[in-house]
Amino acid sequence: MADPGSPAGVETPAEVNVVVSDEQTEVDIDADRWARLAADALAAEGRRGELTLTFVERSEIAALNAEHMGEVGPTDVLSFPLDAFDDASDLGAQVGPVLLGDIVICPAVAAEAAPAHAGSLDDELALLTVHGVLHVLGHDHHEPQETARMRGRELELLIDHHWHGPVPAGFVHQQGPA
Repeated sequence: MADPGSPAGVETPAEVNVVVSDEQTEVDIDADRWARLAADALAAEGRRGELTLTFVERSEIAALNAEHMGEVGPTDVLSFPLDAFDDASDLGAQVGPVLLGDIVICPAVAAEAAPAHAGSLDDELALLTVHGVLHVLGHDHHEPQETARMRGRELELLIDHHWHGPVPAGFVHQQGPA
């Protein structure tokens, strides 16, 4: 596992690189595990490129939330897409690495939400990671149809790459992150 505060590349499926950094101290996490989940989700979506996954303190995510979303206070996850491609055929024209985007997660906020949301901190961090990946890839939830499609895909990715089986009883997906 990478030292807190120092980014590390995680070996992932071919042509997917997730650079992970744990820059927070409030919640003990396995940053490399979540980087592998992000890489698996990207591969399952047929995407290649580089993604950063950063775990931060409440103050940092609150500052990002204010700067980029115009919202006051900390949130659980923020996603910042970079290189956008409508389909895989666009990737062939890309010169240099494909920079998919950045995902920033606050484990302390996730820990507070977990009991009433995903059921456990482990499942909450998995959901936030997959949710962030899908946002980076262009999924959204502004409209009810988009929300249903995105939440359905989150669930499929969690079943395949996090639980490797059925959804646990305490997981409340319909109240997933917004």
